Formats: sequence, C-alpha cells, structure tokens
Amino acid sequence: MTTADGGGLVGAVLRPIEGGARIAQYMVAIADKAPGLELLERSVNGAPGQVARRAGVVMTVASFDVTDGRVTRIWAVRNPEKLRPWARHDMS
Repeated sequence: MTTADGGGLVGAVLRPIEGGARIAQYMVAIADKAPGLELLERSVNGAPGQVARRAGVVMTVASFDVTDGRVTRIWAVRNPEKLRPWARHDMS
C-alpha cells in the first residue's frame, strides 16, 4: 500500500494505492513525468527509505515498511513544508 502527503501544496495520490502491480504501474507512470529525477537510498526515521530530488531540490521522501523481506507499505511525503529538514541534509 502506498500513502502520500502533498499537504495540498503539490500533487499526491488522493487515496492509498494497494497491490504490487498497481503500485509498480503508478511508479512507472510518474517516473515518465519526472525527467532528471535522482533517487537516493537513505534511512528515513530509522526505516529503509528513498529521497527523490531534481536539480538538487528534494521533491519526495519515502519510507518503506518491510516484513519478511518484502515492502508492505510505502509512506511518501511530498509536502514542501515537511521536506525542509531534508533540504538541509547533505545528500551526496
């Protein structure tokens, strides 16, 4: 299941997306709309995660719940106000 928070300031899914195939389709569709997106593997609140940035600007931070080696939930934050602390991190 994928849940996203855009805070009404940026686009995000309005309802959770469920099922591996549907999540994969969604990710491919948005990747096509985001040329130049850089994905960085990072720890997010102590969990496996990913930071997406374009031209050095953090666009999304995602955290993954993992059970028995499988991702069971993705939490994505896109709200620019909530991403400010990530903008101060050195992502190199």
